[in-house]
Amino acid sequence: MTLPTKATRKAGMALLMGHADWVADRLAALPEAVIFKEGADVPIAGVPHRILHAPAAKGGAFLLNQELHVTGAAEFLPRRVRDFLRQEARRRLGALTMAKAGLIGVVPKRVTIKDTTSRWGSCAPDKSLALSWRLVMAPAFVQDYVVAHEVAHLRHMNHGPRFWALVDELTPHTKAAIPWLRAEGARLLRIG
Repeated sequence: MTLPTKATRKAGMALLMGHADWVADRLAALPEAVIFKEGADVPIAGVPHRILHAPAAKGGAFLLNQELHVTGAAEFLPRRVRDFLRQEARRRLGALTMAKAGLIGVVPKRVTIKDTTSRWGSCAPDKSLALSWRLVMAPAFVQDYVVAHEVAHLRHMNHGPRFWALVDELTPHTKAAIPWLRAEGARLLRIG
């Protein structure tokens, strides 16, 4: 819960307690959390990959036959999975961003991979793009849409008709990706 700067803790607690049933319902509706551990399934580009702990192997974390092999001591497994997914997001989403930007003759100042909880991507006025690493878990058509959306902002810093026409020029997936994100996005935020 976020309160205005001048609000007191007491006022915040009163607000929370006055809406306790609503808060409880919202918490109960959250998708089940997926913890990064041996045997858990983590989607990569929408395809489930089983996490396999391979303590004696070398290489950090790597994909093999729809499995995510994670090396080293068990206590490092969650961090190694998260690091792998962030690197994979940087690789996949970075390449997709540069390809789409090239289609319309623009160049982002930089592309940053972040752990955001309220946006899948953003475009700053200085033409820097930020994308959530969690997008790497979404299907490819969703990744394509989000990247197209943010690249379109390099040309139009609004959501006007010219912006949406450019998004449609950059991706055919808008009509499928937006409902997918609304229905499944919360699940991605509960992984890890």
